[in-house]
Amino acid sequence: MKIVETERLIIEEAILSDASFFFELLNSPNWLEFIGDRNINSLEDATKYVQESLIDNYEKNSYGFYKMSLRETNQSIGAVGFLKRDYLDFPDIGYAILPNYEGKGYVSEATQAVFEYGKNNLNLKKIVAITTEENLASQRVLSKIGLKFIEKVNVDGEELLYFSI
Repeated sequence: MKIVETERLIIEEAILSDASFFFELLNSPNWLEFIGDRNINSLEDATKYVQESLIDNYEKNSYGFYKMSLRETNQSIGAVGFLKRDYLDFPDIGYAILPNYEGKGYVSEATQAVFEYGKNNLNLKKIVAITTEENLASQRVLSKIGLKFIEKVNVDGEELLYFSI
């Protein structure tokens, strides 16, 4: 199901046939460095991830992490959306993009569109975000969509930056 379109992007729910794309994304250098290793070591693991972490969340929460594709070619390039984390009171906006598409403004464009979708279509009262102190690119994206650094939080022994409106 399509969530939103921007000038250059289509953002839509993932489907099981997207597993090979998510295998690539979840094993990309920035995902591993800034998000963490999800132990996606095979196409079977990726298919299970798409079902359990993406599709099941659409049904459970009415939102989730969506596939980001180029409008012109329909090439999948990243993911953006909302996550419900046990340790946060509100949905957390997150994003990831394949290395070849970094630095072209796609993440900012997608994140702004999904942020507005969350407020206007999902009626999310508050949207927050977390990132590491080292992830300066992520901090810039969060600032661009209007989130501000609030405080440092400790999650499982890791210090993260907490952003909110």
